[in-house]
Amino acid sequence: MASTAAEAAREDAGAKQHGGTGKREEAANGQSKKAIVSYWGIEPPKLVKEDGTEWKWPCFRPWDAYTSDTSIDVKKHHAPTTLPDKAAYLIVKSLRVPMDLFFQRRHASHALLLETVAAVPGMVGGMLLHLRSLRRFEHSGGWVRALLEEAENERMHLMTFLEVTQPRWWERALVLATQGVFFNAYFVGYLLSPKFAHRVVGYLEEEAVHSYTEYLKDLEAGIIENSPAPAIAIDYWRLPADAKLKDVVTVVRADEAHHRDVNHFASDIHYQGMKLRDTPAPLGYH
Repeated sequence: MASTAAEAAREDAGAKQHGGTGKREEAANGQSKKAIVSYWGIEPPKLVKEDGTEWKWPCFRPWDAYTSDTSIDVKKHHAPTTLPDKAAYLIVKSLRVPMDLFFQRRHASHALLLETVAAVPGMVGGMLLHLRSLRRFEHSGGWVRALLEEAENERMHLMTFLEVTQPRWWERALVLATQGVFFNAYFVGYLLSPKFAHRVVGYLEEEAVHSYTEYLKDLEAGIIENSPAPAIAIDYWRLPADAKLKDVVTVVRADEAHHRDVNHFASDIHYQGMKLRDTPAPLGYH
């Protein structure tokens, strides 16, 4: 486990000992028969898919792939009854109006912006619960991992839709501004009231389910071309090789429905006066 400098020195010493000049010349020219892929010379393992072909995705690994549960109820709605719930619902509904006016039927572009926002709450909540676990010397009940899984799953949605469309410069600027505002607002909100923060995310996910349902309607009506599914989506969700864009949107919508249920569940735990650490998190749901 030596550094590249030490390795080069040993090769030079070996060349001198055996009277050879090949390695010495090779070192002088800065060349090597075997590429060093990291500073310590540690070569990463070669990953392959189930069919034996090489794994080409650096953003996730074969064991991160899964089959989405599309049987989940996508029409479920948490009726707001308390004042905080009604406030959370009103906030989310008020945000939807400008988004609909801005994107209209440009569903792929809408999905890009949606996922840049949706990937924030899980990371913020997971980070704060992680710090609390360290600070209080206590378990998290699996919620740190559950929320970070949610954030990673939303990020993979973004990576998938980047294969469908590319954001324009002004959409990138909008994402930059939105993420800056939303991250800090959610961070403060989670510190003040985790139950309210999770309820907001639950309603955000309900709107995400609605957005992807509209996307599916346009795909089924032929308004949007039902093109072949991106290769990254086929590997991530273990879709058939001949999967279409409609199949991708279907599994993404199912993911959002799962996130909806998990965040409403987390909020309900707080409303019942319990702690997340005392209620096992639904791991592996995506």
